Amino acid sequence: MINEKNLYSSFPPLEKALDEPNGLLAVGGDLSPQRLIEAYCKGIFPWFNEGEPIYWWSPDPRMVLFPAELKISRSLCKTLRKDHYQIRADTAFTQVMQACAAPRQGQSGTWIHPQMIAAYTALHEMGLAHSVETWIDGELVGGLYGVALGKVFFGESMFSRIADASKIAFVHLVKQLQYREFDLIDCQVKTRHLASLGAREISRVSFSRQLEMLINDIAIGSKWNFERMQLETSG
Repeated sequence: MINEKNLYSSFPPLEKALDEPNGLLAVGGDLSPQRLIEAYCKGIFPWFNEGEPIYWWSPDPRMVLFPAELKISRSLCKTLRKDHYQIRADTAFTQVMQACAAPRQGQSGTWIHPQMIAAYTALHEMGLAHSVETWIDGELVGGLYGVALGKVFFGESMFSRIADASKIAFVHLVKQLQYREFDLIDCQVKTRHLASLGAREISRVSFSRQLEMLINDIAIGSKWNFERMQLETSG
């Protein structure tokens, strides 16, 4: 049984998370920057619908991508070689979140509601949440956002308005994270889309150990300005 309570001091131990629904750990609290930072450092993230209390999750297993294991399909390689797009970082964070919140086929609603947008925008203003954006002819056509702590990037959501736009942003994100010596990307839960890019599942215990090694001091960050680099693609 999970009790709704004030979570300012700490979250329950991860082993208290439910098996069904997978990973539900706690209910209640708020989305202050301090709370979110504490949650991510422990491998916990919020996910709830508008009007509901805040649900906090730590699923087992956990979907992750080790940057060196990125897979780029032959068709995506061809797209990446083209010079028809521009990659930007942190120039349209709120727009990216709003685009990720847009209705999708087969979904009746979204968990990226105004309360979540406000909370992650606060992290963005602290230099801890970032967006990676794909632009074509001055139009935002795809992208993603997430939280960067230590040497871990916690991916939250992505969107595409044209084919492969989010994948383009994701590949550039991974290459930049390698350049910045990040060691892990959290993808939260398994999807075929993420698996196709090289993500795989590890146990919650293993994920927690990775965080302990890779997240030390939490310093106020800054907006990202990606280095221009040539992507190494094959196929």
